[in-house]
Formats: sequence, C-alpha cells, structure tokens
Amino acid sequence: MLTDDGKHLYVSWDEYHMLIERLALKIDASGWEFDQILCLARGGMRPGDVLSRVFDKPLAIMSTSSYRAESGTIQGRLDMAKYITMPKGELAGRVLLVDDLADSGITLRAVVDRLRG
Repeated sequence: MLTDDGKHLYVSWDEYHMLIERLALKIDASGWEFDQILCLARGGMRPGDVLSRVFDKPLAIMSTSSYRAESGTIQGRLDMAKYITMPKGELAGRVLLVDDLADSGITLRAVVDRLRG
C-alpha cells in the first residue's frame, strides 16, 4: 500500500514472502548456479534465509549499515563487519549476494570489492 504522500510503500508479511518466492522463481529461471548465499544484515536476512531454504544452500551473514535512525532514508557512511558469520567452512565458490534493497548500489559494490580482495 502506498502512503498518502506517495513516498513509501508498505507491504504485509504475506506480500513480502510472496515477493521473495517470486524472486526465487526468477533466480531459478535464470539458470545461474551458486554454491552459497551471503545475506547482508539486517535487511537481507529474511530473503537470504528463505532463499537458502528454497535452494538448499548454506547461508552466510555479513553485517553492513549505512542508514541511521537520525537520517531516515538518506544513506550515510557504510560500515561493514570485519568477519562473515557462517556455520562452518569459509565463503567460497559462486556466491549469491542478497540484500533487501539496492538503491545507489554503493553497499553491493563495496561488499563485492571486499570479497574479491
């Protein structure tokens, strides 16, 4: 549902999960194969968890933050965790990078650059 000012879109949990399932179908249809999923916390955790279960792939988590409560929807300095959390092993192979939104692309580019070393 779009707010009265037309600036925000609110979705229910059911709609949110339906959109994640739709994303999973698009990923599958693309034919792109991956070995692991890396979700960016916090926003990418729910989509990452669902995709990990759908594709039966290991899930890793990296904490990132560039939005602060005091600045609302304005992106600020990007902070990235030093370590990636995984149940075992290390991040390797082809990785599906998952976040809840990609507006400027700054976070995704920074994470990809860091992963490539």
